[in-house]
Amino acid sequence: MRGSRIVCLGGGTGLSTVLRGLKAIGQEPTAIVTLTDDGGSSGRLRRDLDIPPPGDVRACLVALAEDESFMGNMFQHRFSRGELAGHNLGNLFLAALTELAGSFDEAIALTSHALAIAGEVLPATREPAGLVAEMEDGRVVAGESAVASDRSRVRRLRLEPSTPEAHPGAVSAIERADLIVLGPGSLFTSTLPPLLVPAIRDAVLASSARRVYVANLLQQPGETIGYNAGNHLDRLVQHVGAGIVDTVLVPHVRRLSTELIPVDFDRAALGRRDVEVVSAHMTQGHHHDPVALARVLVRQSRRPMVRTA
Repeated sequence: MRGSRIVCLGGGTGLSTVLRGLKAIGQEPTAIVTLTDDGGSSGRLRRDLDIPPPGDVRACLVALAEDESFMGNMFQHRFSRGELAGHNLGNLFLAALTELAGSFDEAIALTSHALAIAGEVLPATREPAGLVAEMEDGRVVAGESAVASDRSRVRRLRLEPSTPEAHPGAVSAIERADLIVLGPGSLFTSTLPPLLVPAIRDAVLASSARRVYVANLLQQPGETIGYNAGNHLDRLVQHVGAGIVDTVLVPHVRRLSTELIPVDFDRAALGRRDVEVVSAHMTQGHHHDPVALARVLVRQSRRPMVRTA
């Protein structure tokens, strides 16, 4: 029997966690990755070489690599001295291949082959796209790193340009999916950006697959302080449209044991938002357990999805 066709959208450590768990249990997921990063090594390469920011793609490739112990350490290595200080080797590798092969797509394909990845990694769009946020205090903040570090709440998020063309492979993967996974991850700088690409948004909304949102475990300074799980869902609906989520996955525990600020998983409040709420054992401390989460996702992919008109 073939594995489930699981498509995961997002970026950052949250997406890598999901991919790593799915790989560990024999799945070959497709990752559709945000490309709005403008900070750190990725931002420097984006500005200096006029290429897409490679950091989130690199992290997903490493998460799906056949030998993550060696290749992961090598690709994640960050230089600490000289002109290369701050750069990841994996980012430089993708940048070099982009110049040699002539396209970022081909660089990803060659790196995927070199790492023998289980699955596929695709950018949400081939076009350079920046993140712009209208804040609740009336200011407009441009750039992913600026949005992430701003202490005012986001009122509305958009891409600039506002209608970048979706990667055709990403749209095709969504159309074939058995399960579409959103989150966990930074709501405004990882989870939402791929969904702001119009063709990806439309494909997700039109999909007959179950659309699962994996609730974040912790509130995030600069983005979601004061948010409960329902607030995260409301923001997804606001930016993408009603029906974007069928099922919300929340941890089985009532409250996480952590000195950090946990998200309130008010199951009753979530249920009033016309979504199914599934509680599952999928945490390790105050982090998601990759393998436990992956097993829950595979079970969700095998459940029939029936929507009422």
